[in-house]
Amino acid sequence: MLFMVVPGVALMKKTTSTYQKLCSDFKWDVPQFYNMGYDTSERWARKSPNNIAMIEVFPDGELKTTSYSQLDSLVNKGANYLVKMGLRRGDRIGILLPQSLECAISHIMAFKLGAISVPLFLLFGPDALSYRILNAGIEFLITDNAGAKKLRDMPRAAQKKLHIYTVDGEDPKLKTSGLCFSELNESQSFKYTETNSDDPATITYTSGTTGSPKGALHAHRILLGHLPGFEMFLNLFSRYKNETSNLLWTPADWAWMGGLYNILLPGLYHGLPILAHRFEKFSAEKAFQLMSDYKVTGAFLPPTALKLLRSYASDRSPNKLYLKSVGSGGEPLGSELVEWGRRVLGITINEFYGQTECNLVLSSCEAIMEPRPGIAGPPVPGHLVRVIAPTGEECALGEEGLIAIKKGPPQMFLRYWKNAEATKEKFIGDWMLTGDRGVMETDSWIRFIARDDDVITSSGYRIGPVPIEDCLMSHPSVTMAAVVGKPDKVRTEIIKAFIVLKPGWTENSELMRELQNHVKMRLSAHEYPREIEIVKHLPVTNTGKILRRKLRDMDSIRLDKK
Repeated sequence: MLFMVVPGVALMKKTTSTYQKLCSDFKWDVPQFYNMGYDTSERWARKSPNNIAMIEVFPDGELKTTSYSQLDSLVNKGANYLVKMGLRRGDRIGILLPQSLECAISHIMAFKLGAISVPLFLLFGPDALSYRILNAGIEFLITDNAGAKKLRDMPRAAQKKLHIYTVDGEDPKLKTSGLCFSELNESQSFKYTETNSDDPATITYTSGTTGSPKGALHAHRILLGHLPGFEMFLNLFSRYKNETSNLLWTPADWAWMGGLYNILLPGLYHGLPILAHRFEKFSAEKAFQLMSDYKVTGAFLPPTALKLLRSYASDRSPNKLYLKSVGSGGEPLGSELVEWGRRVLGITINEFYGQTECNLVLSSCEAIMEPRPGIAGPPVPGHLVRVIAPTGEECALGEEGLIAIKKGPPQMFLRYWKNAEATKEKFIGDWMLTGDRGVMETDSWIRFIARDDDVITSSGYRIGPVPIEDCLMSHPSVTMAAVVGKPDKVRTEIIKAFIVLKPGWTENSELMRELQNHVKMRLSAHEYPREIEIVKHLPVTNTGKILRRKLRDMDSIRLDKK
């Protein structure tokens, strides 16, 4: 087996087969000076220049492969060009691009320059883009013509100092400068900036499930902190040993922590090829086809994607798959989804847990432990994760409390950008609060209950929405489900479910009663939804998390109108 024992230095072969041994053997060794850009392109360009770094699949079916040598040359040409344009160490670079070679180049280039990359999501509207550009103080932004058109709709304040570079060429109408990396007449050599491992490298914004998005400022060491968790959900590479035909993929946008730091950058760190393909809209049929055609072996599939895949193929895969490991995080998986993964994907899905401020801190790993569906897993080696009380004291086993991460892992954020108060509120002593509630079970496994503001109080019971949602999802009529608390004079709150039905099912009173009884029989009488509303779709964040706050707001508006 392979496991990261000394991050940033070497992989050490381990013969151990127990989680406890991995933890006892593990120690962080973060170097004083470290640059993510060097570690994800130049190191492999020197070591194995002809190895494939990326395979791009375009919408028209065209295929393009890029080696590590080619990747690093393009990064260096771009870095030399932007230095000429006046970009300096510490400047923020906005990156508004789909999964693509250019997106990877832009981030790696920013790191080598000692600048700070700010990933931006393509589906953001003008207001969302404007907020992040102004908040981060972005003056250089790399996008394509489609992104540049969207930027023109922002308020003038956000455009005032913004220099826009488009990877598909200069556009005078859009007032953009061209940044086609392959056509740049610049040197293919660039001396990367000697950054301290604690120097700022990226600002990743929270998804905004609990208010306005906050910019989490991370250092170059963020990548080193992700490596153990990455290796855990890839089953410690136990099925990758002595094989050359491996390929990693995720449908998650590279503007998000899950796409950028769960697949792209740790994959490049390990010298593994990455599959890049942008879905205009996620399609289960096309996802199955993509994984089959290009023989994807490792994947990060968010829960929403898994649910859509299950809805499309409930019994067996429509295509031959080559998967060796799949990880999922963002929302807990239920036993039904895990069993579906075994049956249809041919593997056991490894659940993991983390957040923008400190990601990949819990993870199951089928290679060395029996998974427990619905439980994110034990702490990844090198991480101390506990359930604590508001006073900072650790809760007893089985006692519900706040999930917290102790300071120390390299991927813990430095601070919120320009928000000292929010940074202070994020901690109780040395514990970083995740904003989630959970229960510590045996062997340090942590069961996620709900976000702190998602817990439902009904008739004296404190109820988490996830088990109810999982239960509803096990009914053959349900594609998606979300559960919230609705104010009630007698019970404080009642449980209300919002449900998306599968094609062929229609709403009627008999089905509603059947769904209620389904929960009563499988969970308990106090956890069934007293109200059920059928909807066409559920509001989700750009990372696929259900926005229960919006569902609660919908009900509040309706009550106000009455």
